[in-house]
Amino acid sequence: MTKPLSPSEVARQIGGLIPDAVTDFDETAVFVRSEALFQVARFLKENLDLDYLASITAVDYFEHFELIYHLTSMKKNQSLVLKTRCDKGEKVPSVVSLWQGADFQERDIFDLMGIAFSGHPNLKRIFLWDGFKGHPLRKDWPKNAAQD
Repeated sequence: MTKPLSPSEVARQIGGLIPDAVTDFDETAVFVRSEALFQVARFLKENLDLDYLASITAVDYFEHFELIYHLTSMKKNQSLVLKTRCDKGEKVPSVVSLWQGADFQERDIFDLMGIAFSGHPNLKRIFLWDGFKGHPLRKDWPKNAAQD
């Protein structure tokens, strides 16, 4: 049986290769700077065999967003939660080039939360029509509809 991935051990490994990328960790997740997200994700896929992106979701905390990535190693039967924060209006690096399954999930988050992903090959609305104003899953909606 393979030893479970420890977020503290993963944070240590990331910190050894990508200084200042990790901002925090706890018993459930590793937190990284949004600017380092792509580099960390590539490290996790290539070095820790986290080859499957199960899901990406976002949470609106009024003052910032948090993106949560659920990663799994199919070979090792292990998983890890990776989190990053971004300010409203900040772009986050896309991970579509690492996991093709991120394509629709990033578009979903863009459409409903308004978080843009730099480097996404086709970042456009997926559920709502092009003329729709605002992002309905944000806590400040419908106020944000007037700002778009």
